[in-house]
Amino acid sequence: MTKLEHNLVNLQQRIADAATRAGRNPNEITLVAVSKTFPAEAVLAAYALGMRNFGENRAEEAAEKIPLINQQLQTTALTHHRTIELPTWHLIGHLQSRKVKDAVALFDSIQSIDSVALAKKLNDRAAALGKKLSILLEVNVSGEASKYGFAPDPRETFVAAVRDIVGLSNLDLQGLMTVAPIVQNPDDARPHFRALRELRDQLRIEFPDHPLPHLSMGMTDDFQAAIAEGATIIRVGRAIFGERTSPGEG
Repeated sequence: MTKLEHNLVNLQQRIADAATRAGRNPNEITLVAVSKTFPAEAVLAAYALGMRNFGENRAEEAAEKIPLINQQLQTTALTHHRTIELPTWHLIGHLQSRKVKDAVALFDSIQSIDSVALAKKLNDRAAALGKKLSILLEVNVSGEASKYGFAPDPRETFVAAVRDIVGLSNLDLQGLMTVAPIVQNPDDARPHFRALRELRDQLRIEFPDHPLPHLSMGMTDDFQAAIAEGATIIRVGRAIFGERTSPGEG
């Protein structure tokens, strides 16, 4: 068993155990492998072990990596005369307006929408490509100045922003995302995850036609606490690929 395979087996068991403790079905939780800074070869190796969801932080890096990986998978499929399921690519890092065009072309889901203006630009670009883009709204529930995301309060302001975004026809709002503060005890992050879940539940009442099924929260150090509070998507990098040479989410 390779180190990568060992890491994935161990991680999937930890996810299953966390879900069981929370009285949840592990199949409700999507694992996004955060491949930032790791080479295409590492992604392809994880794909061969069954991973299908990958997360990148920067459109610039993704513009080099994603086409290369998708092309290699398609070439292999043609060589062996079989169909193939391409990875689902998630943008989980901050998106600059000038990178909207690249992001819409590259990614299947953008988890880091942090303004109405950005959402409108993505919608316009998706419309131009005839694409329906899955999105999550990033919410800065901890209020840290260093983090991106919508402020959850004043609540009326946030709800008004959501109302603007759900009206954009080429965006499919699937839920909320947050990055919890770095804490020594992962359970100390639970109030932040709980706050995101409660906010989502309030939005479901405000927008009954939008079920907002997903809560993207939890990374390598705190995903078990996030699962306990209702995470449906966790973003994990180091526990899969190992330590990075440069810092990054996951």
